[in-house]
Amino acid sequence: MLNSNAKFINNRLALRPPQKESLERFQQIADILSLSKTPDLEEELRKIREIFPTLTSFEREFPSVCFALATGIGKTRLMGALIAYLHYQKGIKNFFVMAPNLTIYKKLKADLGDPSCAKYVFRGLDKFVNPPRIIDGDNYEEFRQLTTNEILQPIIINIFNISKLNSESKTADGKPARIKRLNEVLGESYFQYLQSLPDLCIFMDESHHYHADRSFDVINELRPILGVELTATPQIQKGARKIDFKNVVYEYSLAHALNDGLYVKVPAVFTRKDFRPEEYTPEQLDREKLNDGIRLHEETKSKLDVYARTYGKQLVKPFALVVAKDTGHSRQIKEYLTSTDFFRGYYKDKVLEINSAQRGAEKDENIELLLSLERPDNRIEIVIHVNMLKEGWDVTNLYTIIPLRASASETLTEQTIGRGLRLPYGQRTGEDEVDRLSIVSHDRYEAIVRLANDPNSLVRRVYYIDPAEPQSGDQRETLEMPTVYDELTSAESFTEQLAFTLRETATNDYVVDKAPEQTVQVAQFVARLASKTVVELGKQVKTFDATRDEEIKKLVHTSIVSETIRQFPALGLKKEDLTAVVEKAIDTCTQALTENVIPIPQAVVQPFTEVKHGFYDFKLDTRNMNWHPSDDTLIGTELQEGGETFEYHTGFALFPKTDTVENEIVRHIIVHDNVDYSSCADLIYSLIADAKRHFLSYLNPEETEKVMRDRQRSLAEIIYAQMNEHFYKEETGYRASSMRPFTRIETGFGGKFKSDDLYDLRANLSPSEVKTKIFKGFKKACHTLYKFDSNTERIFAIVLENDGAVLKWMRPSAKQFNIYYGPGGISRYEPDFVVETSDVIYMVETKASDDVRKALQNKSGDVWEKAIAGREYCRAVTEWNSENGGKPWEYALISHDEVRLQSSFIYLVKNRVEPEQLKIE
Repeated sequence: MLNSNAKFINNRLALRPPQKESLERFQQIADILSLSKTPDLEEELRKIREIFPTLTSFEREFPSVCFALATGIGKTRLMGALIAYLHYQKGIKNFFVMAPNLTIYKKLKADLGDPSCAKYVFRGLDKFVNPPRIIDGDNYEEFRQLTTNEILQPIIINIFNISKLNSESKTADGKPARIKRLNEVLGESYFQYLQSLPDLCIFMDESHHYHADRSFDVINELRPILGVELTATPQIQKGARKIDFKNVVYEYSLAHALNDGLYVKVPAVFTRKDFRPEEYTPEQLDREKLNDGIRLHEETKSKLDVYARTYGKQLVKPFALVVAKDTGHSRQIKEYLTSTDFFRGYYKDKVLEINSAQRGAEKDENIELLLSLERPDNRIEIVIHVNMLKEGWDVTNLYTIIPLRASASETLTEQTIGRGLRLPYGQRTGEDEVDRLSIVSHDRYEAIVRLANDPNSLVRRVYYIDPAEPQSGDQRETLEMPTVYDELTSAESFTEQLAFTLRETATNDYVVDKAPEQTVQVAQFVARLASKTVVELGKQVKTFDATRDEEIKKLVHTSIVSETIRQFPALGLKKEDLTAVVEKAIDTCTQALTENVIPIPQAVVQPFTEVKHGFYDFKLDTRNMNWHPSDDTLIGTELQEGGETFEYHTGFALFPKTDTVENEIVRHIIVHDNVDYSSCADLIYSLIADAKRHFLSYLNPEETEKVMRDRQRSLAEIIYAQMNEHFYKEETGYRASSMRPFTRIETGFGGKFKSDDLYDLRANLSPSEVKTKIFKGFKKACHTLYKFDSNTERIFAIVLENDGAVLKWMRPSAKQFNIYYGPGGISRYEPDFVVETSDVIYMVETKASDDVRKALQNKSGDVWEKAIAGREYCRAVTEWNSENGGKPWEYALISHDEVRLQSSFIYLVKNRVEPEQLKIE
């Protein structure tokens, strides 16, 4: 339990759970220790070990404990919390912070002492309104001279670079170094002053640096009352042997962070499909990895741009890190990256090289550029380094690492991938590219995968990424999978019936005798309007069956008649001309709705619905669209618990030339519900033209055509995201607490190889083929076509088709439910099936038996979180339906090994995971 001071600090600094747990342990330690300049180390160790038996030695001549937190979790913020606790609870005023290098040294000075810094760690603490006085390697000779603000703030933080402290321990002639030399004005050396402080506490950032003998000697001489060590890797390397720290009291490793899925990016190692590294010279291999790495970088840059625009977030400008072998190698890489041969010279002034051979102003300037890489105005997009950036480089916008000629073990060390693990928005977003760190390693791909699978590795398990590529030249296509309702109400036969009815019943001779073409147009308009209006009755009625009520039909009838008369003024239509045709349209649409649609309520889990009505004109922002033609497919492996392999669609795949590239891009944009082609066409084509002019500014027409065709989906996403920034809307409705008896059944989309047929649901296919096919032949489904993620899902669909107890069923599209689950509620839940029987509607999830077992054992993970979210939806809509004449909903989690062709749906539901097993404890 946190005491009052610890609670205050935890709340004010908004500590993450690992930081809070560390603070709680530190509170226990601070209360037990004597905090004396002359401690009895054996007695202090005995007291600590009673609570933390894993601590076997302080490893110092003073009590010192280590907190091992993975990179990206927030060690500096934890340091600030511990310093604040010592001041609030124990009245301690003097602190000494050790940094292992110049980069961390500069960062710590800003984070601990500069309130204008965005990452200032003491913001919100009343005793730190006046920031601590910072004494560092530049001003320590004036440590007695206090400013007015420093007099008001009794907290003093001394920040030093360990390499500086070591180098200045003695001068070349053996005399005491300047840091220890008697000061003629003050009468004592700064070092002696530190030794004399009665409450000096020392904090060691990246403490694995301070286990060398020289570091031990210097630190021990300071005689602090307490030492606190912070590191992501609590071990030191002696030759081939690793020696673990003996004073760790809390550990939150990279494996913990990856499994929790909250605080760090998912590291993924990429290679190219069917790549043979042995066929390349080292120089050629470097260039292939650089080319593919920058392709990933460009794709990531586009995805981040789309995400920021879509969700109104601050734009993150990513950069790529290239790890060179030595300084000569580094120079060669920079020459290639800045040449006109590489992406036509786009990166000429966007590459930063930093290595140990740099000195003086050049090195200082490069470090300043490193520290400013997160700023939107920073021009650098590629950083090349040689063994310079192992830790302390606190940036959130590193998204691609390209290690050249590096061994698997070097690539996988936490210090290397740790540079890119921090998340720009503080937590994962649920968008793969925004949450992923890409590591390009064509030559060491298999070795890295094997090493990551080693139970002793830092990441424990591997996650493979593997997207499908057209085989034997075959291209893929995306098909619309319409609802049965939409197909019935848009069928040509329906329109023909309405046109015939209009001609037979209209009293207007002009319509009957002289305007047959206009008759068809009127019929088409009435059909579209009736179909849309009947679906939207869910906003007005309380029950699904109420759509058949005569009073409701009269209201719909009146609105459709009025709108049709207004739409066709030249025909002189009157109410009596349209009575019969509109009545027939409403009856047909109502019947199609009630017989082919499962009433899916809008639930309280939905935040709200915005009704948007158009877009303002604007020019396309093309600043982040520096694309070049390419056609290679990449294969990646995510280095985290529970991974799987997939190919990564970078948007560079070929598309068949079935139409102009402009029309292909338009098709990807108009699938969105809020884009009406009839009103937006001019704007969309003008935005595509803006993009084309941009590409032609640095590519020839053939290359421009290839880039636009190969990356048509990415370009469409960017255009659509920017269009959403220029929405105007007329109203906002349906708050989270509102409920409707049914909503529109959303159209689905599925991909297949162009040469493939549509397969019957019961077609004789191997289980491995199912995922790539689109199926037809349904009699009870709410859509005409479906894709299945597994053969189990296809068998379950056959069970539903065969079972007489099943009235209707569907596989919801991704947008059907606004149900969110998981930490922060950022993941959208897409149930596998919705099934309606005579008395119950079921939300069904079919999952592998191992996944179900793990969910029940651990009460965590995606399967568990989805089940909790799904049951909450079913509970909410059942409660609402009970008062409004609707059916109850139930959630059914079904293990895959229960699903067989001979199964009945009722049997499967009875053998689902019982509700009491899914209760939140």
